[in-house]
Amino acid sequence: MSTCALDVSHVSIDYRDLSRMKLARTFSKGEVKRSNVVRAVDDVSFSVEQGEILGIIGRNGSGKTTLLRSIAGIFQPDEGSIDTHGNRVSLMAIGIGFNPNNTGRENILKSGMLLGCSLEYVKKHIDAIIDFSELGDFIDRPVRTYSSGMYSKLSFSVTAILDTDIMLVDEVLSVGDEHFRKKSYNKMVELMESNRTVLIVSHATDTLRKFCNRVLWINDGHFMMLGKTDEVLAAYEKTTAL
Repeated sequence: MSTCALDVSHVSIDYRDLSRMKLARTFSKGEVKRSNVVRAVDDVSFSVEQGEILGIIGRNGSGKTTLLRSIAGIFQPDEGSIDTHGNRVSLMAIGIGFNPNNTGRENILKSGMLLGCSLEYVKKHIDAIIDFSELGDFIDRPVRTYSSGMYSKLSFSVTAILDTDIMLVDEVLSVGDEHFRKKSYNKMVELMESNRTVLIVSHATDTLRKFCNRVLWINDGHFMMLGKTDEVLAAYEKTTAL
């Protein structure tokens, strides 16, 4: 019998476009109210079963990353609800979650506790995380000195080694050297076999075909299609070929 790990119900997410406003005017309450409101995600609903690998695809600016960050609890949706059924959620994404002035080691400890893990548990697994990341002496240097590839290695390692129930992956598998991409692929296979629930945002259709049970397609924030991986990707690829 399947168990629901995640319910996203009629979720809409807005943000205000302040790009055309002068800095001095952004502090005016009235000015912010008059600014353009952009609906990044518009009435999207879906559910994910425990142990399922769900892909999310769409053109740039379709709201994929915004949706993932809302599921991770970085911000609340403006409308609708997200129910993780008590599951602990981790987000694996470039530029999210680390303090650039702290070392890699310090960020591992802080990230683990933010994921709901005890300090003792994180310390028990920190050597495995460092070893998997292959950062060597850089682990004790500030994260601001890391390249994007090094950042992705640390982000992937923290999320993959620590035991969270739902893992959200935002394009991280496509970053890094060829060796680490193969290593990440093997780890993802291992996670799938351990009944971890995973949501993968990616433009790489080959990656989604390898991993995903189903794919969700959103376009300009709107729900387009949800179903078997090959069927959804075939429909999506027809639109991108136009």
